[in-house]
Formats: sequence, C-alpha cells, structure tokens
Amino acid sequence: MTMLPLPLDFHARAKVLGSSTLYEASHLPCAVDSAIRPIWDGAFISAPAYPLECSPGDNLALHLAMERVPRGSVLVVGTGGFIAGYWGEVLTVAAEAAGVVGLVIDGGVRDIAALKKRQFPVFARGISVKGTVKACAPSVGQPFNFNGALVAQGDWVVADDDGVIIIPKSDAARTLAEGEARASKEAQMMQALTEGRSTLELMNLTEWRTRA
Repeated sequence: MTMLPLPLDFHARAKVLGSSTLYEASHLPCAVDSAIRPIWDGAFISAPAYPLECSPGDNLALHLAMERVPRGSVLVVGTGGFIAGYWGEVLTVAAEAAGVVGLVIDGGVRDIAALKKRQFPVFARGISVKGTVKACAPSVGQPFNFNGALVAQGDWVVADDDGVIIIPKSDAARTLAEGEARASKEAQMMQALTEGRSTLELMNLTEWRTRA
C-alpha cells in the first residue's frame, strides 16, 4: 500500500481534532498508558518522535539526545516507570535551544513552576524532587515499546489533555484524513441532536428501547 505524504499543516490540523479522535481514526494500538498526564493544563504536542531509554534514576541518555535529536522533535523517554526528577529547568532550556518541542516521559520531572512559565509541553507519570545520576544510556534514537505503543524515530506523537498517542509514520497521513472525516460526521450528528433527534436514533440503537 502506498504511504500518503504527510501534510505540512499536520500539526495545526491534529490540534483541531485532538488525540481522542485521531486514536479512534487510526484503528491502531497506539494509545499510551493513561497515567502519563500533562504537567500543566492545555499542554499540546504534535510532532515527530525521538525515542530514548533511561536506566532507573539515570538521565545520561537525555543529555546525549540533546546533541542528536532533529529539530522539531518531541522526546519520548522510557524509564521503566521509575519516578525521579529526570527533567527540569536546565534540560528544558537545553531542549528549547536544540529545537525540541516537547517531552513525553514515563518517569518523573521537577521544576514545575519553570516548565509552566516557559510553556514547554511535558507529559509525565509523576513529579519528583529527587535528582538523577549520569552513568549509562540504554538506547538513544532506537525503537522500543513505550507503555503500550511502539515508538520509532519519526513516528507522530499527539498529546493533549485527553492523553498521548503515537501514530506510526506510515499511518499518520491516513489517520489525519480519517480523523477529519470522523469529525465531520460527528459535527453533523451534534447538529441533529440540537434539532431534537436522539443518540439512539442517530447511532441505529433504537432496538434497545424495548430491551433495556
């Protein structure tokens, strides 16, 4: 099957649709563990992934990534779910200088007030004051399974208040197109609802009126 080219305005169109609509449109197991949440309300990411893995309590891989990550990428960081302050204000400043547009990490972060002030979008499993060592880096730029979704460099990450999804780059354009078709259909349904029709009728569920 021919892969559709990714539209240049993918970011803006994905923001209109949101992660939930795109997840449903993808028909793929691309949703990340729902415990990974935005650090500040309204944070949004739509960007290609740059994956890396940290050992528990060790953030050396993040520092290495700053010299390798393509500009415009979002860091997707596995830690094995270990909660520590892998990321804070110093790495945020370094990331902005490197052209990184966001962070998704299954561990912890800190310096929350600074992250909010800088409006740097971060999605994390937790918050921790505990620092980290710099001793080893399991992988930088290599694919891995990130909390329920496979991630490779260039896969598309969409993250908002509903959650985080990682769409394989080969499916990103198709998912966007199907997401917009789904949103259009839902808009028509909501218009019909305002005109007095019911969800049972619109979703062909009227047979349940006599069963329930």
